[in-house]
Amino acid sequence: MAKPEIRQAARRLRQQDGLSIKEIAAQLGVARSSVSTWVRDITLTPQQKARLDDRNKNHPAQREGSRAVEAKHRQLREQYQQEGRIKAREGDTLHSWGCMLYWAEGNKARNMIAFSNSDVDMMCLFIRFLRASMRISDDQICFRINCYASSEAQVLEIVEHWCDALKLTPTHARTHSINARPISSKKTSTKLKWGVCRLEVYDTRAIQHIYGAIQEYTGINKPKWLD
Repeated sequence: MAKPEIRQAARRLRQQDGLSIKEIAAQLGVARSSVSTWVRDITLTPQQKARLDDRNKNHPAQREGSRAVEAKHRQLREQYQQEGRIKAREGDTLHSWGCMLYWAEGNKARNMIAFSNSDVDMMCLFIRFLRASMRISDDQICFRINCYASSEAQVLEIVEHWCDALKLTPTHARTHSINARPISSKKTSTKLKWGVCRLEVYDTRAIQHIYGAIQEYTGINKPKWLD
């Protein structure tokens, strides 16, 4: 089985079946560390968490330890949100733009930044925010493309277009979603020529900073962003 298929299977077992990292690793015959990386942006439902607790043979001590670890990480997330609130009070225009863009278009995951759009100018502004205001290095940034393409050459052209616009290289690219253009579609102008680009940064501190800043800028309160 190809590695992308294993990753997809792991994500399905986590998201749909609510299996533990250990169970997924055993079922797919892969390392727990790999599974943990593949599914770390997936949040289990309360029902799935309850089922995992029920299956936990070491429940008293292990659950207590898990609660202590979770409390520690939640405290860190609170700290990172406070850092974002402090930054929001500095009057950094680019910082406010980036945070507001993320509030509108970003994926509200707990441990990662994921921002998608087809507008090149918007994507360029957001990556400038990541680099200048958030001090995110290019080594931390990756991107994915969701597009219509009928050939490998066209895919390469689209990837090159986004690399040039975002000042990234193909080494930052991850698995893309390529859709064949429907034969019945005569009006190619109705399709997005360069597809949709998704920027990703796996950094709990950075995403929680953004959440704290959004709340400071707007005067809202979103406790669920901590959980």
